Amino acid sequence: MGISRRIQNHPRMLAIGYRANYWIAMRLRFLIRLLGAERLARWLYAPEEFSKRRIFDCRMCGQCILHSTGMTCPMTCPKNLRNGPCGGVRANGHCEVKPEMRCIWVDAYDRSQMMTTYRDELHIVQPPVDRRLMKTSSWVNLMTGADKIEVAGWDDSRESEV
Repeated sequence: MGISRRIQNHPRMLAIGYRANYWIAMRLRFLIRLLGAERLARWLYAPEEFSKRRIFDCRMCGQCILHSTGMTCPMTCPKNLRNGPCGGVRANGHCEVKPEMRCIWVDAYDRSQMMTTYRDELHIVQPPVDRRLMKTSSWVNLMTGADKIEVAGWDDSRESEV
């Protein structure tokens, strides 16, 4: 088992780091006004990609939901599913597309059960990823609110029209 897998299997520790990063990001929002979002994004992109790729195999979707998925990146799913498994999970917990790979949603569920703060967020239906934010800094998108802009046509209401 690699070091990143060992780290991922300790989501409580990662959640503490996430909360610290969130706290820091919210207090550094003044840098957006001072430097501009584009310049700040250029400076932050490389360290964000380096750290998140090493630990989470991050795909830099620009709308990070690690805390909602047991600190498991849903974009590592071969089908890029952000709201749960496709239904093709094998009996041994492996992926139907890549049989040698464990389904990331099996990992996400197991890891979310180890978390205290964000455990129930796994059940929140996530909006579709906004592909326009791919390869951008989710840290800057969090600071500017760009990660909260929903894709046109997305309706997150819980009630369906009959």
